[in-house]
Amino acid sequence: MSACTPTRHDRAPRGTPRPSLRRPPRLRPRIPAADVSASITVFLIAVPMALGLSLAVGAPLEAGLVAAAVGGIVAGLFGGAPLQVSGPSAGLTVVTAELIQIYGWRTTCAITIGAGLLQILLGTLRVARNALAVSPAIVHGTLAGIGVAIALAQLHIMLGGSPQSSVVANALALPGQLAVIGGSAPLIGALTIAVVLLWPRLPGRVGRTARRIPAALASVVIATAVAAVAAPGLARVDLPSWRSHAFPELPHGPVLALATAVFTVMLVAGLESLLAAMAVDRLAADRAGEQVKPSSPTSGSATAVPPQRSDPDRELRGQGVANTLSGLLGGLPVAGGVVRGAANVRAGATGRASSVLHGVWVLLAAALLVTVFEWIPLAALAALVMVVGVQMVSFAHIRNVHRHREFPVYAATVAGVIGFGALAGVALGVAAAGVVSLHRLGRTKIAVSEQDGRHVVTIHGQLTFLSVPRLTRALGQLPPGADATVELDGSFMDHAAYEAIQAWRGAQIAQGGSVAFTGRSGGSIALAGRSDGGVALTGRSGGVAAPTVAAAHSCCRPWTPWRNHHCHDRPTRPTHTTSTTSAISTTSLTETVASTPGSAPDTARPESAHRLRSGLTSFQRNTAPLVRDELARLASEGQSPSQLFITCADSRLVTSMITASGPGDLFTVRNVANLVPPPHALPTGTPPTDAPATPTAPATGGDDSVAAAIEYAVEVLRVESITVCGHSGCGAMQALLRGEPEAGPDGPRTPLWRWLRHGLPSLERMASRRHSWARISGRLPADEVEQLCLTNVVQQLEHLRAHEAVARRLAEGTLQLHGMYFHVGEAQAYLLTEGADSGAGHDEVFDRVGTEGPEPAARPTTCSTAHPTTCTTG
Repeated sequence: MSACTPTRHDRAPRGTPRPSLRRPPRLRPRIPAADVSASITVFLIAVPMALGLSLAVGAPLEAGLVAAAVGGIVAGLFGGAPLQVSGPSAGLTVVTAELIQIYGWRTTCAITIGAGLLQILLGTLRVARNALAVSPAIVHGTLAGIGVAIALAQLHIMLGGSPQSSVVANALALPGQLAVIGGSAPLIGALTIAVVLLWPRLPGRVGRTARRIPAALASVVIATAVAAVAAPGLARVDLPSWRSHAFPELPHGPVLALATAVFTVMLVAGLESLLAAMAVDRLAADRAGEQVKPSSPTSGSATAVPPQRSDPDRELRGQGVANTLSGLLGGLPVAGGVVRGAANVRAGATGRASSVLHGVWVLLAAALLVTVFEWIPLAALAALVMVVGVQMVSFAHIRNVHRHREFPVYAATVAGVIGFGALAGVALGVAAAGVVSLHRLGRTKIAVSEQDGRHVVTIHGQLTFLSVPRLTRALGQLPPGADATVELDGSFMDHAAYEAIQAWRGAQIAQGGSVAFTGRSGGSIALAGRSDGGVALTGRSGGVAAPTVAAAHSCCRPWTPWRNHHCHDRPTRPTHTTSTTSAISTTSLTETVASTPGSAPDTARPESAHRLRSGLTSFQRNTAPLVRDELARLASEGQSPSQLFITCADSRLVTSMITASGPGDLFTVRNVANLVPPPHALPTGTPPTDAPATPTAPATGGDDSVAAAIEYAVEVLRVESITVCGHSGCGAMQALLRGEPEAGPDGPRTPLWRWLRHGLPSLERMASRRHSWARISGRLPADEVEQLCLTNVVQQLEHLRAHEAVARRLAEGTLQLHGMYFHVGEAQAYLLTEGADSGAGHDEVFDRVGTEGPEPAARPTTCSTAHPTTCTTG
């Protein structure tokens, strides 16, 4: 029974006022200046892109502005990706253009509404994450095929011609278009492309200043200015009056074709939005990691806003609402875009206010800047969209899929999109992925050899029905009745392979032979049935053989609990939940076991011994070979840890895991509630002052156990820092809040409560008006228990300073003290701010530790907890 497991508490100790943790009243929300600045940057990118995509699909030009405004405002408010910016989608260009040619613009708006409603339905059913199960090769191939289609169509416009009805037709008509090239349109298009590509590479101080203007906006402005002077007769944007704006109508056409169109728009828009949200999450995490890095080891670090991870289901619902409204208002289909989202992150956006404001700016521009838009040459917009299409064919993606041997899937998807459309391309890519997977699954290597008069059949890979013909052919090579060993180097065998191998085994045994099944390491294994109809290859329980690949990969990871190790051969035993396991109780452990229904001490001991022996065996087999050299070095050189780590005895706190430390790094002291009794405190077994002292209970002195560890670490090991680590859900803190049970005439009746009396100063500190409450940066403590856990860390640091050895090293400046709080449920560490380390008083604020730690020091340290002042904010 863990001493620090979560408990429920419903009463406070007598005479102790319970602190009020009511949240302060909410004030009117303020929009950060960074979001305002980022919204302007994204707006300057979105407007030319919206006009260009409208031109590319043959829709009214104002439809792109409607989609940009609705995507920014509606998807920004209701979507699940706070930093993503939605608008007209480049990935939907080919699909939308085809729909407009077949059904007309107004019916296409109705299809957009249907796709939005379907997105809302799927987001409500929480299937968004399942969409991400599509192979990345298919997704990248779809985007690449669409990019090729966009580039070919816009190239015709840039050259002064008109695009054809299909990608193949555009490719075949391109030589003829190049033969009649002329006029100023190609020159304006070439100028636009040159500015887009060269603008981000402008050198020097002037270049740094100019790069603040988005390349898309700069290219359109420069091309417009040049065209106004050199080519006044060039075709330009023609925005019709908003009074003639086209709205949707009821769709006309075959129901199956319309349903396919709705599904295609939903699929392409949904996948593009979800993948863009993931990409924006990565960019935001990288930005937060860069912000948390300090400029110097002593200057502290900048405060970084933790990135908010996207909610795929909410994002899909938000995109559905935006598409529904965009279709109703006569706009293009909406999807999240990597280009706009990346620009938003790089511009310093902190939340969804940037996306919403960008939509507001688009609305204002659509109402007030119509005359300005009509100066833009069509060739400039076509060139801009063509660059976007070319950039959708990413050579980095091609190298990635080639490295993972999925290039056939990528190529099939690209060919399908170019030749037959987006939906057909996705279907062809899925079919190609299935063929590749079956090919890999069927590439099981089977070899037959003879060793010491015994036939050995070695099988590498999974055994499925695809490999049954080769399996039976290989087994048929063995003489009937011969002794054989089958070495299975895999983790699964389906029913067809199981039947084949068992039939052969039965025939061999019937003719006087013997058959043994072993794993790759030579240990014997059993063929255990699975609920999915397959057969798992597992080690025989009680044997000394190594576990097989299945066990190693599905259960036996080094950091998982014992109950997840060797789960195939663990004896089945009923589990029971009782209130006695959820609180620190004065009931003894033996009484608890005896009172638990179904529990039996005689069955617990064999299982415990089995777990211990299995764990030790696993260590000797898997871990010992990896650490043997390092432990041998430590054994010869002796230990020289850099840190004393004082934490709770709670079984959920794995110090080496949460600090990423190894042998020789931490000198660890664990006790109930991570307490550090002050030197003047009476030992836990000391009788009251009116009772005579005994040889085993001296009347004076501090707690010898913890004090001895502190003295040895500080004076002998010369550690550089001491960390006191508390954690969430500490049962000892909850017990203190519940109040001490009635004590006997000589004090508390149990050793547990005699020890917990060292935590009473923490309880008094929390209730005192002279001390500010410890708190977590960015939020209030969740409840009284968390408040006391935080306060207890601060109080134990004060006790630590009272020890003579610690005080002397602090005065010399050769020792640092750190406070740490670990939230178990969130797997999140928090560090006490710098004021607590310097000895100048406690800020009593615990800052969240991000994914980017400090730069590595010259001497190996345990982790960021060794020098937390380099990654926290004072």
